[in-house]
Amino acid sequence: MELKWTSKGLSDLTRLYDFLAPVKKQAAAKTVQALATAPTSLLKHPYLGEKVETFNPRAVRRILVGHYEIRYEIQQSTIYILRLWHTREER
Repeated sequence: MELKWTSKGLSDLTRLYDFLAPVKKQAAAKTVQALATAPTSLLKHPYLGEKVETFNPRAVRRILVGHYEIRYEIQQSTIYILRLWHTREER
């Protein structure tokens, strides 16, 4: 398996950092780093996340990392990180 971030997924990381950094840069960096590395566990267990039925027939799943949701899609031997956000955000 291979892990790839989509441009929207990377934009979400940047957006979250930009939102958190004015309050405390060090905490923002730590949070974004944790979110960026969390999906590596999917390489061994790609079906760990809950399936998001609204995307059928696509294989979109979600995992929670603290108060953040990460959505990903499995295509053959690649896991694409699609989006991520805080669970309090309106999505």
